[in-house]
Amino acid sequence: MPTKDDWQLKALCRGNHAHLFFPPSTFERKEEREKREMKAKAICGVCPVRVECYEHAIAIREPFGIWGGLTEVERRAITAVN
Repeated sequence: MPTKDDWQLKALCRGNHAHLFFPPSTFERKEEREKREMKAKAICGVCPVRVECYEHAIAIREPFGIWGGLTEVERRAITAVN
């Protein structure tokens, strides 16, 4: 029986690319972060469940990582306006 979170099984960020969507546990220079985020956003740009991912992240106010093509800073800006 399908659940409301089945969209996650179709996400392109699953598996080998997951490390791009969250910062490392060690220090990350600005240039490294920007490069990592750009790669992650490129994957989001062609992901078949980008909209569902974005809606999920906004709904639960996900505090970490790139979801639906947006960083945590970008999502905070959106939720602050709404």
